Amino acid sequence: MVSTLSVFGQEIVPTPEKTPKKRPKIGLVLSGGGARGFAHIGVIKVLEENHIPVDYVAGASMGALVGALYATGRTPAQMEQLVETLDWDNLLRGKPAFGELNYRRKEDRRNLPGSITLGGKGARLNLPGSLNPGHEIGLALDRLMLSYGTNTNFDDLPIPLRAVATDLVSAETVVLKSGSLSQALRATMAIPAVFAPVELNGRILADGGILNNIPTDVAKEMGADIILVVNIETQLGDRSSLQDLVGILGQTFYVVTVENSRRSLRQADIIVAPDLKNYGTFDFGAGKKIIELGYQGAQTKVALLKSLALDDAEWEQHLAARRTKSRPEIEPIPEFTAIEGTENPKAKRAIGQKLDDKYENKPLDEKALAKDLTELTGTERFDNLGYGITSRDGKTGLLVRLYDPRERTARTTVLEVGVDVNNSETDDVNFNARARLTFFDIGGDGNEWRNDFSIGSRTLLATEFYRPLGESGFFAAPNAFYEDRKVNFYEDGDRLAEYSFRTAQAGIDFGYRANRNSELRLGYSIGHQKASRRIGSPPFSDLSGKTSFASLRWNYDTRDSAQVPTRGIELRNSLNYYFDAPGAANSFAQAESRFNAFHSPDRKHIVFGFGGIGTTFGETAPLFQQFALGGLFNVGGYGNGEFRSGNYLNGGFGVLRETFSAPAYIGGKLYLGGWYEAGSAFENFSRAKYRQSVTGGALLQTRIGPIFVGGSFAEGGRRKLYFSLGRFF
Repeated sequence: MVSTLSVFGQEIVPTPEKTPKKRPKIGLVLSGGGARGFAHIGVIKVLEENHIPVDYVAGASMGALVGALYATGRTPAQMEQLVETLDWDNLLRGKPAFGELNYRRKEDRRNLPGSITLGGKGARLNLPGSLNPGHEIGLALDRLMLSYGTNTNFDDLPIPLRAVATDLVSAETVVLKSGSLSQALRATMAIPAVFAPVELNGRILADGGILNNIPTDVAKEMGADIILVVNIETQLGDRSSLQDLVGILGQTFYVVTVENSRRSLRQADIIVAPDLKNYGTFDFGAGKKIIELGYQGAQTKVALLKSLALDDAEWEQHLAARRTKSRPEIEPIPEFTAIEGTENPKAKRAIGQKLDDKYENKPLDEKALAKDLTELTGTERFDNLGYGITSRDGKTGLLVRLYDPRERTARTTVLEVGVDVNNSETDDVNFNARARLTFFDIGGDGNEWRNDFSIGSRTLLATEFYRPLGESGFFAAPNAFYEDRKVNFYEDGDRLAEYSFRTAQAGIDFGYRANRNSELRLGYSIGHQKASRRIGSPPFSDLSGKTSFASLRWNYDTRDSAQVPTRGIELRNSLNYYFDAPGAANSFAQAESRFNAFHSPDRKHIVFGFGGIGTTFGETAPLFQQFALGGLFNVGGYGNGEFRSGNYLNGGFGVLRETFSAPAYIGGKLYLGGWYEAGSAFENFSRAKYRQSVTGGALLQTRIGPIFVGGSFAEGGRRKLYFSLGRFF
């Protein structure tokens, strides 16, 4: 009913007020696509510049991550800075870094740098569920989403959010809309075989892009009137892309998923599809360029987008409403620590002992906590750990989560298999198939029964039972081994004969581990050794006899990689006193010290030095205890073990330059480089004859170990060509 006014005797009927036109709600849908998803940031930047409001966000995989950053209040500039500053190689690596392993796990990694690992209970062994457990990237998500706790309604975010995942058991799309935001992101980004799936609310979840990579239906269910899709999917290739296995497999995957994507795109009102043809799923190092391509792609639709724009006043009101829901970064003070994801008392005890209540009743140091959790994975008894903030009885607590459906802590058996290949001449090829079988917690927590096997140029059967003595760092380690290795003997540069050196030995060591970088051992061993000719002219008759000795060994290793270190040093020192040795008339002492050192002056170069010294303290060393000189990193222009004596001295230095880099979980880096080395094996220091060599070649890091192809040159025209797979430095 409209009221009237009387003015000078006339009735005036006022015009009814116009009802403000209701603005249509806009849903932003961000597709998955790995590193190509950085383009979403460029598109969001255009939306913000043109005052285009976003009322709902739905995303899959990387689209969900960018969407979550936007939905929690991050600006495009903040997101771009995050992409540029994160260490993507570190976040996406498959295993804990070498420097984060405890000492025994470092020994495993040195023993087989590129092993295939199986684990389980007893004889029931399984391959790992993925190339990457997702620990490092999970910690980054925990840090970014810490303010939003463990029980958040995603509708309460500055922009309501949905992340889609795939239930691998029921083959259903799961829409994640509440709970832990970081856990939801872990799940939607879990690319099968690359990242481990996530168990959440009783479901085993993986990448949402498997079934619904462009979740337009989800945005409509949220209430969106207009659907704006950013599609960064790799497009189907033409006939020319089907020329090899990789192209055919990639095209097959896209064919399987393309119909779902087409169905989703038919629900879109506006589609932005940046031109990303030169960038793939794993190009995480090209973030800045991909963001710019996203920006350019959105600019081509800017005229259409502006039809949805708000004026300046409306835009400020829209931003203010978002800011009221934004949560600032927090510095919580936990009053208790809780563990989630396992009921295994052994796992809880190990986590509790590491954290030791040190994060309670003081501001949370996230950097220190991430380091502690990563060191726990460095024991390789945990695959993936994370954290968050929870509450109980009105108190704030630190929640530590264990992400591992099969729970590595419960595994008692680990089998590692790999190969070593070393070829310096066409008729001198060393090939070994190798394995390490370890049984954990035999007879008590912390015990390890380690067994090594090698078949090929070197036959090895070795066993050691490692028993910690309480929590002191001291341990006992009875051990035994049988080895049959080939040894070449030379005369004037020509290979004269090949011998078989056999050793059967048993002993016991007592030692101390001060930290994850060093180990000290004192031991006694007794056994039998025999040398017998296989082929060639005999330089000496067959030899056999008893061996017994006491040993003192100290090893120290701070390198950051077992394959190609960029920093750190390795020291290996031993002092042996032989009571008996075949061919020795008297007892004698012998000492050796070796080192490797690495430094990176910039991101592209590695400078390194190496060397060693050994002495028999003026005595003549019997055959089995002689030091050998010659071979790669041991004056490489000469034959492997060409010079033998009771004393030696060698050293060298070189540089490697990175020329190509693949993602760490695919392979690694390709280096070109070279080094100089010199050394001598001698009986009398004053008569030492030093030989020199220069070596160069290409070194490639791979999932099965480093591969080296190169050559060495020495005085007098001596040269060797090398191919090696397995251990390098």
